[in-house]
Amino acid sequence: MSALIFAQKLTKSFGAKPLFRNVTFGVSEKDRIGIIGPNGSGKSTLLKILAGLERPDEGILTQRQSLRVAYVPQQSDFSPDSTVGTVLQKAAIQAGLSESESQRRMYEISGRTGFSDPGQLVSPLSGGWKKRLAIASGAMQDPDVLLLDEPTNHLDFDGLRWLEQLMVQGSWAWVLISHDRWFLDKTVTQVTELNSRYADGVLTFPGTYSDFLEKRDAFHDVQDQQAQALAGKVRKEEAWLRRGPKARTTKAKYRVETAHALQAQLAEVSNRLRQETTELDFAGSGRKTKRLVVGEGLGKRFGSKVLFESLDIVLAPGITLGLLGVNGSGKSTLLNILAKGLEPDQGSVRHADRLKVVYFDQYREQLNLQLTLRQTLSDTGFTVTYREKSLHVVAWAKRFQFQPEQLDVRMDLLSGGEQARALMARLMLQPADVLIVDEPTNDLDIPTREVLEESLKEFPGALVLVTHDRYMLKEVCTQFLGFNGQGGYAFFAEYEQWEAWLGKREKANASEGSGMGESGGRSHRTVSQKLSYKESQEYTTMEQRILEAEAILAQAREPLLDPSVACDYVKLQAAVETLKAAEQEVERLYARWAELEAKRQSSASV
Repeated sequence: MSALIFAQKLTKSFGAKPLFRNVTFGVSEKDRIGIIGPNGSGKSTLLKILAGLERPDEGILTQRQSLRVAYVPQQSDFSPDSTVGTVLQKAAIQAGLSESESQRRMYEISGRTGFSDPGQLVSPLSGGWKKRLAIASGAMQDPDVLLLDEPTNHLDFDGLRWLEQLMVQGSWAWVLISHDRWFLDKTVTQVTELNSRYADGVLTFPGTYSDFLEKRDAFHDVQDQQAQALAGKVRKEEAWLRRGPKARTTKAKYRVETAHALQAQLAEVSNRLRQETTELDFAGSGRKTKRLVVGEGLGKRFGSKVLFESLDIVLAPGITLGLLGVNGSGKSTLLNILAKGLEPDQGSVRHADRLKVVYFDQYREQLNLQLTLRQTLSDTGFTVTYREKSLHVVAWAKRFQFQPEQLDVRMDLLSGGEQARALMARLMLQPADVLIVDEPTNDLDIPTREVLEESLKEFPGALVLVTHDRYMLKEVCTQFLGFNGQGGYAFFAEYEQWEAWLGKREKANASEGSGMGESGGRSHRTVSQKLSYKESQEYTTMEQRILEAEAILAQAREPLLDPSVACDYVKLQAAVETLKAAEQEVERLYARWAELEAKRQSSASV
């Protein structure tokens, strides 16, 4: 296969900090490459260099003549008045497609990405659908090479499955950055890790992510053996140096120089192989109570949408429960109910006496972004108490890969990954009976995710976990509660059982919607898809209702920026509940709008 892009000995620094040195990397036809590496290793910068958007400090980048490259960044900005059609048309113009080719590809890409209405406004779309649109605009350009930076961000389980299918079936070569190990295992044929611990700056192996892990472990074993052999040689030469050569002969001087060179080489190798990792350890309270949280007959709805009803759940020490479902299916709502942050519409929740619950929320609302990192980690600013021992705040910060000079940096100036680590550092100071964790992996790199997994697996209390990281779910959870987004739910022993259950229900719904019975014959019952008068009135006012709901949502966010609210637990809790209710109302309206739109289009096509 011929090379499309070849980067040779690239070096790039950010200020005085080197991101990577002498990196060589190539993309050939049909390549499906996943780039991984710790945060700060320069992955996004490398992708921008491959896209021609940034220049390396040193090195050479060559591309095949007339190569068409499409780049999808982590965050895509769309103008407020954009529609799905105008975004895709802009991508076609950027790629130089003819009008007929542009129209053909728009229908093809719209169908493959789930956008049925080109006139759909972009501004009301959820984060997941905006991510789909950004990826669609990249595919619209009919590229030879598609470059994607964190395409799995904001996608729910349905979105992830859609993206897996799109990437596997794509005709273009592609390179993507992702921390989603499950996604990498399903889609890539080559993995490249960008990491300063490697002499060449990168480590590349063909195969899936699982194949890469096996080969990398073997590579690390060889490196460690070589480092040990080098250390033995250095010890022997250092012993000779301490004795001192009897005569400063040419041979003796040469050996002295060789000994010093070996010392420098060992220092370089040791420094390169030294891996800084986040130290996570959520401490249990040691409680012996068998039933920590008992929920009986739980039910919750928002407007006309039923999230779940008649749900019984018991949390006991040793239980690790994963919640599954698309966005808006009720996962975070159930977490709030179990933590007694939200009242169910039906049923009740009982907590064991003096129960200690630690809650990691996906919006990180426990963080006051106006405080410094020092103030976030320590109430006194000098020490923390961990497992009844006093530690200096500098030592505590280093456990989470923070440098001393970062302690007086305000939280809003830290990256998303750094904010997540700071919240974990604060929560870990609280002994817990029940650990409730909502989307902890946002902005975390793979090494930190792996450390988090080990910490969650070792937690002795009850754990309830919500995450789109399917790899983490399988590693950590021993049972699952899955929601179908329509009020239905079931318990499962394996993640794959939930996917199979969901697939059967989707097929059943599709069969019912097409008027087909269980046996494959047409049902005698026909369902009218025409909007009723009441639904028509609801449809015409829906856009205005959504705008009003989003205005309420914007107002609900304002109290969380007020320091006086952030310092008052009662006010803060009330503000958080108001915000969540506003968010759920916006989600409900969008879901209802989509339902009415689908029904309207169905009746129009009959």
